[in-house]
Amino acid sequence: QDQARARYLPALLLLLWPLLLLLPAAADPSPLARPGFRRLGTRGPGGSPGRRPAAAAPTHAPYSGAGQPGRARGAGICKSRPLDLVFIIDSSRSVRPLEFTKVKTFVSRIIDNLDIGAEDTRVAVVNYASTVKIEFHLQTHSDKQALKRAVARIAPLSTGTMSGLAIQTAMDKAFTVEAGARGPNSNIPKVAIIVTDGRPQDQVNEVAARARASGIELYAVGVDRADMESLRLMASEPLDEHVFYVETYGVIEKLSSRFQETFCAIDKCALNTHGCEHICVNDRTGSYHCECYEGYTLNEDRKTCSARDQCALGTHGCQHICVNDGAGSHHCECYEGYILNEDKKTCSVRNKCALGSHGCQHICVNDGAGAYHCECYTGYTLNEDKKTCSAIEEARRLISTEDACACEATLAFQDKVSSYLQRLNSKLDDILEKLQANEYGQIHR
Repeated sequence: QDQARARYLPALLLLLWPLLLLLPAAADPSPLARPGFRRLGTRGPGGSPGRRPAAAAPTHAPYSGAGQPGRARGAGICKSRPLDLVFIIDSSRSVRPLEFTKVKTFVSRIIDNLDIGAEDTRVAVVNYASTVKIEFHLQTHSDKQALKRAVARIAPLSTGTMSGLAIQTAMDKAFTVEAGARGPNSNIPKVAIIVTDGRPQDQVNEVAARARASGIELYAVGVDRADMESLRLMASEPLDEHVFYVETYGVIEKLSSRFQETFCAIDKCALNTHGCEHICVNDRTGSYHCECYEGYTLNEDRKTCSARDQCALGTHGCQHICVNDGAGSHHCECYEGYILNEDKKTCSVRNKCALGSHGCQHICVNDGAGAYHCECYTGYTLNEDKKTCSAIEEARRLISTEDACACEATLAFQDKVSSYLQRLNSKLDDILEKLQANEYGQIHR
């Protein structure tokens, strides 16, 4: 019987093989599924990564290309936030050449998922063994492809595992403004990812604490023989979101997708879970804020909007009168006697007679375009000042009086002249008589 079973077994396997291929493969337990190791979350408040918020229930169809609302991936939903990112990679003797290539692939995969640029994420690489070498600084490459080519050219240093020295070098020389890091006022997170497969040959506890205190966020990725206690001493809190372990370099690439979600800024405006009444604006830090339409102001809840009374605020620009129309709008008007100009803000005089500042004693006549002239009531005439008026009979009387006075003055003058001429003639007669008498005496002498 055993011989018969052995004879037919190969044929039976050939028949069952297609069915075996259709069976679901058993789940491969990942080192990340161990207790104490969790997948990374999105960045939480204060620039520190934290747990991703639970996805809100969708109130509409999923955003185009985004998958389900609340997911960190998807076009239009996930965009990497700007970082100053430094990789600290172990290239000691224990890391074989093929394994080191896997590390560089892991670094390149993370770079692929980032928005690289001078205004976006900047990347540097610190290579270490018993010595430390900065392969390139944060300001060296602003192009994604140039970055990946630079990573591909990195060569291992062999011997030693000076992890503490590597962190210190990164803090002192890679995360500086001179090396391309952005200053504290930029609100750009400083992140370091250290990858190692061994136990540090120097002290990492104090130097890692100083790095974290300076504002550097440390992720520790251990491979194969990596010392788990050292990883915990290096990493930032919470440890279950900053410490990772993989059994071989062959699977380290799987962590790149986890870091993609870590550095992903969820577009809450696109998810429509923002709660803004009017306008949702995405911020570069991955958060958002609400704004209002023109004529409205944001309420204290920073979500809803109320119509703004520009007349009360004094921002209306009206020269004379501002009239609030509600719903945040208004219009300008002018005082009586003025007309609103084409700019709908300023005013020009329409009727100076109506203003009462014309100065006419009797009648003000509007000539349009701000001009006017004065007239007088019946029986009066306009004086030379073109403002006041005088009665016509009184004027005649004045003229008559003036004429009489002029005549009297003329007659008096004429009398004076006549009297003078008469006296002159008398004197001339006396002179002639004397001359004649003198001439007569000479003749008869």
